[in-house]
Amino acid sequence: MTESLASMRPAIVTVDDDPSVSRAVARDLRRRYGSDHRIVRAESGEQALDALREMTLRGDQVAVILADYRMPGMDGIEFLEQAMDLFPAARRVLLTAYADTDAAINAINVVDLDHYLLKPWDPPEEKLYPVLDALLEAWLSSDRRPITETRVVGHRWSARSYEVRDFLARNQVPYRWYLADEPEGGRLLAAAGANDLDLPVVITPDGTALVLPSDAELAERVGLSTAPTADFYDLVVIGGGPAGLGAAVYGASEGLRTVLVERTATGGQAGQSSRIENYLGFPDGVSGAQLTDRARRQATKFGAEVLTTRDVVGLAASGSARTVRFADGTEINAHAVILATGVSYRQLTAPGAEELTGRGVFYGSGLTEAAGCAGQDVFIVGGANSAGQAAVYFARHARSVTLLVRGPSLQTSMSYYLIQQIADIPVITVRTCTEVVAAHGTDHLERLELCARAAGTNETVDASWLFVFIGAAPRTDWLDDLVVRDRAGFVVAGPDLVVDGKRPCGWTLDRDPYHLETSLPGVFVAGDARADSVKRVASAVGEGAMAVSLVHRYLEKR
Repeated sequence: MTESLASMRPAIVTVDDDPSVSRAVARDLRRRYGSDHRIVRAESGEQALDALREMTLRGDQVAVILADYRMPGMDGIEFLEQAMDLFPAARRVLLTAYADTDAAINAINVVDLDHYLLKPWDPPEEKLYPVLDALLEAWLSSDRRPITETRVVGHRWSARSYEVRDFLARNQVPYRWYLADEPEGGRLLAAAGANDLDLPVVITPDGTALVLPSDAELAERVGLSTAPTADFYDLVVIGGGPAGLGAAVYGASEGLRTVLVERTATGGQAGQSSRIENYLGFPDGVSGAQLTDRARRQATKFGAEVLTTRDVVGLAASGSARTVRFADGTEINAHAVILATGVSYRQLTAPGAEELTGRGVFYGSGLTEAAGCAGQDVFIVGGANSAGQAAVYFARHARSVTLLVRGPSLQTSMSYYLIQQIADIPVITVRTCTEVVAAHGTDHLERLELCARAAGTNETVDASWLFVFIGAAPRTDWLDDLVVRDRAGFVVAGPDLVVDGKRPCGWTLDRDPYHLETSLPGVFVAGDARADSVKRVASAVGEGAMAVSLVHRYLEKR
């Protein structure tokens, strides 16, 4: 049996400082239970606790712990008292001599002892096995299934704890969330040798404890691809939103060696949408996470590489190749590049909002926080589709949802179907001509100061949850002057680069730029990062596909 399969079996742990007794106990246990259980033997309380901590981090299960009472340094009762913090559901047995029966009886109250056995236990068929059979049956009835997900331990109002959970959720990594001040969270912290200053702590399925991990470290440990497998590609797609995923699918499916580079998680803003109902082919709607997951799997099925936590900071022309440089100084080269960097939500400038980000103030849908909003009041800033989708979603959980809209109505920025849905949900209130002018709180958001612009009056409301969707800024600052951008930073492409019959400065080819081509030949732009693009998922996917067809044309006519 392999080690991975063996570790899935529940363990029976025995500890005795007398090597001959320890071996005898383990021998009798293996004879009866070895086929279905791991038998773990230790010769001191500290040695056994080290083994239990390691099993805790791996998510292993311990069914029964047998400890000798008389051990130097740490007796059996002291050991079981610490062991029950690590595996509270394990059945506990104390091995005692006849003279120690009073201590064993007292241990029933101290460590909630399940049974005590007198030494010697021969014959085991009469004195050992019947006891363990009953204890194992009781343990099995408690449904102690092994935990194989990644586990995250943190504080409720910790910004980094939220970022870690959001990163895992957006990358489709299953995880369980534990509060550090609750029993199970405290148990995991103790097993990892961590404390409240080390949060968040992430425990991977193989039992590795990561203290305050970076996104890159987290990605590597949970099995996400972070390193390219080659130095040169046909096509590099920068950005993993709908446009980038569309380009990766069509590029790889049409035979181009394609790599998609994403700095956080595939899906972009669309991937954070609770439900997209106007995307072709999904009459019942689809969540952004579902759509993203399908697109990513589709791209990898055709052979595209998908890299996460890789921040692109530079782009250059190297002869006929295009060089993409990462923040860590490494680089890859390709015949062509598609910029699909998308946009990010603009930051709320109200005093206090920056300090409370991740601690009650969130950008994007914050779906990981939905459960915490149950029965509470939620405020959402924004008047476009993303804000409307979030309002509908949170209305399922929250006591009330207040949509704060700077403009006089929703009609100019939100789809008609969403406006109708919002009007039919009684817990949603729309407040137009209203802005957040301040956010207040100590360790988390507690109050918002709102300004009713029409009346020119301010009011303060109690609030613990604020989700912000206020327009978009393109992620193009890193391009500097390499390609032409408009005043807002969006990339200008195609016919818009030709002004009064003149091609862009520095253009060296004897043709006009292709439709989605930037001012640097061989570099194309698709999706929300393009100037004057239609900010919709369907159009972004279409532009990603179109950009690949133009890449083929560029490669054929170089």
